[in-house]
Amino acid sequence: MKELTERQKRVLNFIARFINENNYPPTFRQIAEYFEITVKAAYDHVSALKKKQKLKMRDKTSRTMEIINSEYEDGENNGFHDIPILGEVTAGPSMLSHENYLGSIRVHYSLLKKQKHYFALIVRGDSMKGAGVMDGDTAIVEKSETAKNGDIVVAVINDGYILKRFFKRNKNIKLQSENPAYYPIYCNDVRIEGHLACVIRSY
Repeated sequence: MKELTERQKRVLNFIARFINENNYPPTFRQIAEYFEITVKAAYDHVSALKKKQKLKMRDKTSRTMEIINSEYEDGENNGFHDIPILGEVTAGPSMLSHENYLGSIRVHYSLLKKQKHYFALIVRGDSMKGAGVMDGDTAIVEKSETAKNGDIVVAVINDGYILKRFFKRNKNIKLQSENPAYYPIYCNDVRIEGHLACVIRSY
């Protein structure tokens, strides 16, 4: 089965949070308004999530949507996991991060991989807007010390966290922005803290 796209992850997370906060699912129109898309596009995303067995829905009626927890038990958190927010990550000019515990954010298990560890950072800057990562977003990061070419990673440079797309050729590393206003960063060595799993945004 194909992995969820980034947009599908965001839609699923929105539906899960909506259900958790309201005890009933959102309408297609509410999904469309939240993501600023058409109602048909919202329906198509929900249909894709149903096909990928992430939620179920009866009679094509939005109010019957239910999240499917095929890999995790709901437990006392109703299918959500508390991810610690450890500070800020720069998606712009490199600057010293503030690595402080800022609380936690609840993320549905369907967006997380089993037996993996996660932390969250608040995004500052607009260098990754081309990848759909905006200033003020909460980045959910899967902990990892390695990365593949093309991954969006949290890297440490000059004691500060930055969020960039990772490329490595031989011993040369390029950390690429997704905004033409910013130049790539080239280095021979970098510490990887993790790679981006999804982002959560409040409008």
